[in-house]
Amino acid sequence: MKRVHVIISGRVQGVWFRQSTMEAASGLGLSGWVRNLSDDSVEAVFEGSAGEIEKMLAWCKEGPPLAQVTEIREIENPETANLPSPFEIR
Repeated sequence: MKRVHVIISGRVQGVWFRQSTMEAASGLGLSGWVRNLSDDSVEAVFEGSAGEIEKMLAWCKEGPPLAQVTEIREIENPETANLPSPFEIR
């Protein structure tokens, strides 16, 4: 199991990024959450198998069709069992 915390910057608010992230993460069987930040970026935490996490990170680099991702900052965190499952929007 792996846990990753990401901050996604660019045009990522007002383009269904959180909803699309929840759908993609749920489809991969990941636990965690996603939320908007006051600086117009999006923050998310994903937990699951390393392979599924890598697929999710690849998805985050593109996002939904209207998004324009300019940067993703990743912070790998120790595994934890207290993340929401199913994946949620905060």
